[in-house]
Amino acid sequence: MTLIHDGDLVAVVDPGMVADRRMILDPLAEAGFGAGDVTDVVFSHHHPDHTLNAALFPAARFHDHWAIYSGDLWESRDAEGFRLSPSVRLARTPGHTAEDVTTLAETATGLVAATHLWWTSEGPEEDPLAEDPAALRASRERVLALRPALIVPGHGAPFPPPA
Repeated sequence: MTLIHDGDLVAVVDPGMVADRRMILDPLAEAGFGAGDVTDVVFSHHHPDHTLNAALFPAARFHDHWAIYSGDLWESRDAEGFRLSPSVRLARTPGHTAEDVTTLAETATGLVAATHLWWTSEGPEEDPLAEDPAALRASRERVLALRPALIVPGHGAPFPPPA
């Protein structure tokens, strides 16, 4: 899970599977936020290991590749270029699934990309579960062309982009 705070935006990316929900809520509290403070939740894709704990955030709007969900409202929109705040936007980055979304956050130290284009800093080089390996490679190239300072992968610690 990734926490992004930008002005009024308190966003969580991929609140997936954990052994205990305190593993999500305790670090959030350490950052000064409660579950009710989260304004937005972004799903990089719809696998349970990225979405399972979304209900922890009752006041949030939920974002995926084609809509915003809030309460009983479904607002259709393409994720490409959608801004959650002046410094945070979404980009369609298919490959792992056709519906993958990367969250891009401009920070004082550079662009941060929260994405499932990489599992961890160590790999695997080729995503064994990618629906479209060619699209995944193209999406990686697109994100790297933005010159991110940091990549927050789908299943590991943040890392600087590969050379």
